[in-house]
Amino acid sequence: MSRAVSRPVLRTSLALLAGTALTVPVVLSAPVAAGGAAAPYTVTALRMTVRAGGRTCPVDMDLYRPRGVDAAHPAPAVLTTNGFGGSKADGVTGANARAFASRGYVTLAYSGLGFGRSGCPISLDDPGIDGQAASRLIDLLAGTRTADDGTRIDYVTQDGPGDPRVGMIGGSYGGAIQMATAAIDHRVDALVPQITWNDLAYSIDPNNTGRTRGVSGPVPGAYKHEWTNGFFLMGEAQGLLHPGLDPSWIGSAGCLHFVEPACRTKRLLNSHRYPPGRTREMLRYARSVSPVSYLKSVKAPTLLIQGEADTLFNLNEAAATYRTLRAQGTPVRMIWQYWGHSGGIKDPARGELSPDMGNLESSYVGQRILAWFDRYLRHRPEAGTGPAFAYYRDWATGPSAYATSSAFPTGGGQRLYLSGDGRLVDDRGKVARGSREYRNLLVPTSHSENSPAALFGFPDMPPYDIKGTYLDWTSAPVTGGPVDVVGAPKVTLKVSSPQAEEVQNSPDAADRLVLFAKLYDVAPDGGKTLVHRLVAPVRVPDVTRKFTVELPGIVHRYEPGHRLRLVIAASDTAYVGNRGLKRVTVTSAPEDTGVLELPVTEGVLR
Repeated sequence: MSRAVSRPVLRTSLALLAGTALTVPVVLSAPVAAGGAAAPYTVTALRMTVRAGGRTCPVDMDLYRPRGVDAAHPAPAVLTTNGFGGSKADGVTGANARAFASRGYVTLAYSGLGFGRSGCPISLDDPGIDGQAASRLIDLLAGTRTADDGTRIDYVTQDGPGDPRVGMIGGSYGGAIQMATAAIDHRVDALVPQITWNDLAYSIDPNNTGRTRGVSGPVPGAYKHEWTNGFFLMGEAQGLLHPGLDPSWIGSAGCLHFVEPACRTKRLLNSHRYPPGRTREMLRYARSVSPVSYLKSVKAPTLLIQGEADTLFNLNEAAATYRTLRAQGTPVRMIWQYWGHSGGIKDPARGELSPDMGNLESSYVGQRILAWFDRYLRHRPEAGTGPAFAYYRDWATGPSAYATSSAFPTGGGQRLYLSGDGRLVDDRGKVARGSREYRNLLVPTSHSENSPAALFGFPDMPPYDIKGTYLDWTSAPVTGGPVDVVGAPKVTLKVSSPQAEEVQNSPDAADRLVLFAKLYDVAPDGGKTLVHRLVAPVRVPDVTRKFTVELPGIVHRYEPGHRLRLVIAASDTAYVGNRGLKRVTVTSAPEDTGVLELPVTEGVLR
């Protein structure tokens, strides 16, 4: 028997897609500060019709004007929009707007195309559509365009005629739009994208080997069906959640609420097949709406904030964006906070920024954001941009749990070797000769997470692997001090699979071998923890050759007495895995064995 879900519950759950804790949507009809006093800003609901991607799209927005700001006393502006499934009125977007309006910024909060009461189909933050629409809103802030009711804004600080001083902030879907906008409109002066993607092809169909650009390579990965289906259903439900939408929101014949290329991508993934032509089209489209394709045009100073507890957009995505921006000379800094799409917020007193922005001044991330805007929007040279890299440590004590580094990556690489007896050893000479094998079944036999559980805040069962369908290698217990791993571990493997070799040259990439690599923390009592429930799906490009897997980045401490365990599994419940039955053998010898490389900042594993 199905259970009806009320609209408030659905709206609350949508906030998770912006990577936040659950918050109650708030709409300000008359701004009121604590104690009943008038708030330091006014709010005006506006509508502006723009041309974007060949369509006419009405955009719904709220303009927050700080008191005392006028043409004679202008202020810089902040543009913010929602995560996937949200709107200008959700708790997160509204919190951003109130926070920065309270601090003297003219703030424009709008519902992204296809969400809330903004028209046009969902186009996945396409620079030529969503970016173009955001650029028209910058025209509004510049005073060169008016809202549909004739409202003209003439009180934003200008860097030149038609060039308002404007920054952008937002999370997830509201993060990628910043880079899409800055790539086509260089009037944007500062970006703060939070928990967002580098390459959507990797996010929804990850392959953690064969990387050639950003986080991705030419071979499709394992379809992340739980997260992707959640997004799709929420997108299609917009008409039900927001009745009376402008008819421009209607999508293609294949979807109610998405542009046609997004529909074709979803249909291909649902087919569980990767024919060459359609697969190339899918990868090309997903990457065209992703920062990996247009970062070369992003010049605005960028403060990247990514979540350690995030199985949707993992730390590797932010790291890839960071490396690209830094290499091309774009001012950039990166922070790894604790919370992401898959994890709740740690104690704000220990440095974490809450989604309601209530602790901007007292949280480490909040202070960094304020300083970023002070530097690049208020042009205060004394405002520091902070260290290149900062990361949250959930084991740390004291007022702040953040560590910092002048460079990324940080720490050094420590190598462990895969021994034939199931041990991880620190010297090739300790590797025992031997072979072990596993095989997949036609149903998933390993579990990392239930993505809808993360989305709706429901409990999830512990991760598991069924005997005979995985292999593992375990280190000796940590001795002396703890071992801290900060970054993306890598494992280089050579496997043997006769069934996979038989279909190696199949034109359909779905025939190739799929496996899942992951790291556990094993306690002295035998209890084990899959670090942030993260796994690395792999579709092996060539099963006859060695391949290197880049696991999702982590920040994790292995305490004394604990052991590190590497697992290679045949399947995972959150992904679509192998086609057909495939036996996999891993052979070890001192002169030729698998290697696990760990980015260690403290301690040594033996």
